[in-house]
Amino acid sequence: MKIVVTGCLGNIGKPLTLDLVQKGHQVIGINYNIEKQSDIEVLGATAAIGSIEDVEFLSATFAGADVVYTMIPPNYFAEPDIREYYRKVGDKYFQAIKQAKVKRIINLSSYGAHLEKGTGNILGAHYVENSLNQLSDVDITHIRPTYFYYNLFNLIPVIKTTGSIYANYGGDKKFEMVSPIDIASAIAEEIESAPVHRKVRYVSSDELTGNEIASVLGEAIGKPDLKWVVVSDEDALKGYMDIGFPELLSKNLVEMFSSIQTGKLAEDYRLNKPEVLGKIKFTTFIKDFHTAYNS
Repeated sequence: MKIVVTGCLGNIGKPLTLDLVQKGHQVIGINYNIEKQSDIEVLGATAAIGSIEDVEFLSATFAGADVVYTMIPPNYFAEPDIREYYRKVGDKYFQAIKQAKVKRIINLSSYGAHLEKGTGNILGAHYVENSLNQLSDVDITHIRPTYFYYNLFNLIPVIKTTGSIYANYGGDKKFEMVSPIDIASAIAEEIESAPVHRKVRYVSSDELTGNEIASVLGEAIGKPDLKWVVVSDEDALKGYMDIGFPELLSKNLVEMFSSIQTGKLAEDYRLNKPEVLGKIKFTTFIKDFHTAYNS
């Protein structure tokens, strides 16, 4: 098959591209940076250099593809409102898919995308799903991963500064986490499966409480007494603002993590939980966390 992969050098896109190439598919990888062309070609893919905000570029690249994998880079600090950025790029994808007459899309979304409010940044994924679903003659699978393991890297500065984890989620509450490798595997499976007009597939790898995570991380980094301390939304907001995060981003992060703590973000996931979780368990991720912590 001829498959277009957006974000082909990312944490999900790179293993996905490698997998598809190894299976004999013709892969076209999109990146905005001409200097990345050789990196794409090393993977065995054909490079398409251009912006995902350029409808004509996208349309020309999508033309003739059997499947297009769409994702939106989480440019949290480059965009004043990441949710509106998602909406804008989602609309560009909509236009390009329609112009190119693409018949099948695999779209990277997020758990919580079924909700129309109260999810912070994830509201952007809701906008994209709704936009793409207007393409009545296109088969669309929305991939909804849970909390990415590598989001825990954001806790490293707090651990180093205070010796504890402070967040408005976690503690004794269990939450679902996922590896990009498992997401890439799920996307590849969907691409090679029979198309369904509308499908949602959740992807997750492991489930632990915040306290369990703190215990495992603490042992890995030589801080066996590491604690996960749950703080109020107000204190979390102040913490983000104090380290220089923009106000809107700070509020969105607090709202998103609060919806994890209440269980709201995962309510549909738990009703439609995958029969089998991914292969990359938290114990495997620990190695990456240890490396990041000591870098």
